[in-house]
This record gives sequence, C-alpha cells and structure tokens, in this order.
Amino acid sequence: MKKKLLILFVGVLVSMQTLAQIDPVLLKRIPKDSLNRTMSMDAVYNRPFITVGKLPVSLGGYLEANWQHLATDGVSDGHQFQFRRLTLFVSSTVAKRLKFLSEIEFEEGGKEIAIEFAALDIELHPLLNLRGGIILNPIGSFNQNHDGPKWEFIDRPLSATQMLPATWSNAGFGFYGKHFSNEWMFGYEAYLSGSFDNSIIDNAENKTFLPAAKDNPDRFEEINSGQPLFTGKMAVRNNRIGEIGLSYMGGVYNKFEDDGIRIDEKRRVDVFAIDFNSTLPALNTFITGEWAWIKVNVPSTYTQQYGNRQQGGFIDVVQPVWRKKIFGWDKASVNIALRAEYVDWNRGKFSSTGGNIAEDRWSIMPAISFRPTAQTVIRLNYRHSRQRDILGNPPARTGGFSFGFSTYF
Repeated sequence: MKKKLLILFVGVLVSMQTLAQIDPVLLKRIPKDSLNRTMSMDAVYNRPFITVGKLPVSLGGYLEANWQHLATDGVSDGHQFQFRRLTLFVSSTVAKRLKFLSEIEFEEGGKEIAIEFAALDIELHPLLNLRGGIILNPIGSFNQNHDGPKWEFIDRPLSATQMLPATWSNAGFGFYGKHFSNEWMFGYEAYLSGSFDNSIIDNAENKTFLPAAKDNPDRFEEINSGQPLFTGKMAVRNNRIGEIGLSYMGGVYNKFEDDGIRIDEKRRVDVFAIDFNSTLPALNTFITGEWAWIKVNVPSTYTQQYGNRQQGGFIDVVQPVWRKKIFGWDKASVNIALRAEYVDWNRGKFSSTGGNIAEDRWSIMPAISFRPTAQTVIRLNYRHSRQRDILGNPPARTGGFSFGFSTYF
C-alpha cells in the first residue's frame, strides 16, 4: 500500500512539473474563502489550491522541516534535523454540489504514509450536507486545523498528540451544515465512524493512551467492538467576537462479544472538548485554544497506573509586531507568540492512600516567527516543560530550541 501511495505521489509531482511549463496565464491559485464566512469546520477546504484552466482537479499541499536541540535534566540527543511531513491535497468538483478532497501525508521522510482524509461531500442544502469516506473526527479544533503553516509553533500541542490522537481519522459517514445571519454563523457536524480498540489501555506507554489506537491500520476496515464511534460538534461564530465550539466523541472500544457469546462488559471511551478562537481588534492579537476531558472505562483488574479520567489543553496567543514590505515581500510580517499547555493523564486519588495521582506535564513555549507571505512561516521556538510521574516525584525538566519552516505549495 505504501509503495502504491508513493508511486501516486511521484506521479502527481511529475504532473505538476509538466503543468508548470504551461502558459502561466492558464495557471491560477484558487483564493481561500473570505475569512468572515468560514469556521473551524471549513479547515479541510480552507487551503490554497492550484488549478489549471478548466481541469476539474486542483492540487496543493504543505511541508514542514526543522532543526531541534532539546535536553531533559541535562541529558540531550544533541542537534537533530527533522523532515517532519509532506502532505499532498487533491481536490475535485465531480459535478454540481459533489466535491471530493483527499489528504495524503508522508511523515519522517516517507517512513510513515497515511491517508488522513479522503471524502466525498454531497451538498443538498447549506444546513444539510452528506460526507463519507475517511473523515477527520471533529473533536476540538486542532484535529481539523492541523496544517503546519497555520501555526507559529513547530511542535503540535501536547494535548493533541499525547492525550488526544492528533489527525485522528477513520472511515465513516455523516452530516454537516452551516447557517449565516448577518455577523453570526452556526455550524454542526455529526459522524459515525471507526473507533478505538483495546490498545488505548494495552500499549507500550503503560498507561491509558488514546493515540495508541492510531497504530492500528485495521480501523479503516473493521471496528474492534462492532459498534461505531459517534463524533458530534456544534459551533457558533460572531465575526467581531470570535468562535466557540463544543464537541463530543464516544463509543464502545473493547471486543465484548465473540461469535455471539458475551465475553466482557461494554467498555466506553468518552471525550468532551471546548475550543475557541478570537482576534482582538485593537492590536490584531489572535487567541486560540482548546480543552478536553476524557473518561475511559478501565477494567477493575488494572492497577491505577491506567487512569480512567484525563484532561488537558492549550492556549496560543499570537501578536503581530511588524507588517510591511520586507526583502521584496509586500505583505511580510513578524510575530511574537506564546503557547501554554497542560496534560493530566491520570486524574484522581490513590485508593490505598488517598493521595493525588500526579502523572502530568505542563509546558510554556515562547516563539518568534517571520511570514514572508501568509502561506509560509519561518519560526523559532523555545520550550520549557516539567513532567511528573505517577508518584509525584520531582519533575523531569525539559528545555531547548527549535527552528524551522512550514509552507503551503
């Protein structure tokens, strides 16, 4: 499968090279939708694409690369150069009110290849549209808004990668819609899809860890429990105030029947999340963040090392400090930013002692970035974080710099 995807990707690159030789007048970059008419749920289409003449297929993508030097309690792996990912978008208007979009991601120099999104949208009415294929579950905001060029930070949020499974996608089907009224917008999404499995409590991390389910490629073909995962989200946006979204994702994760014989009770995983974003008009300060709560039915035979409740989130503040023509780029900008984030993998108290379970991590990450255009970012980050083990021993301290870039193409 990976070889086939790689061949497809090379073929598309060759095609793009051929298209580049066409008269530039025939080439145009499809503009993004007006910002005051979009919401977080529009992220999959709110990207730059290139189309040629009247061809029905549009192409796009982004890449990320960086240098990093981190140390934990004085111990470091030294200087590291990382090619994190290369992502290809292919979009097509199949017919009137029929749209297709795919997102294929190559990570770590091609070590991992995944189809993150590949869905057909059937537009019946602004408030009723059908979507089926491989979908991005709309839990929180980051899962759908994960493109590197959109962020001033090289690393993805801890809560999105170490608590929630970032770019969590599954085969599924559902509905979505939006309604506009002057400055107000309302949107919703509701999907049934593939689900989690026992790996969320049986993994190499030796703790309750939802991202472990991403390592199971069979989730695109079968559901471990035989019951679909439900994901739903509602969001409201005011162009002058900002957007707030409430989302839920839940379902049975364990195999509780085998050939019609009951072998276990149904065990659920439930996730609630709230996300928001706003731009302060006076200073044009952009603020975005999300917070999630997780509840997992862990078998009573497991030790308290496996938490049944988790929580975490992040908040980003981005402040433009300089916008002018720089080195020939007419709309270049320099920004300063700060990310604060926290993850608690095991909320609660020890049943034997009554003491708090302390398996958590917090991090502060200041950043400075340069954007020659809105679609390209060059960024320098510094991370300072502390992580405690389950017993609450003195935390491990991590610090260091990251420098790199991300760009749409």
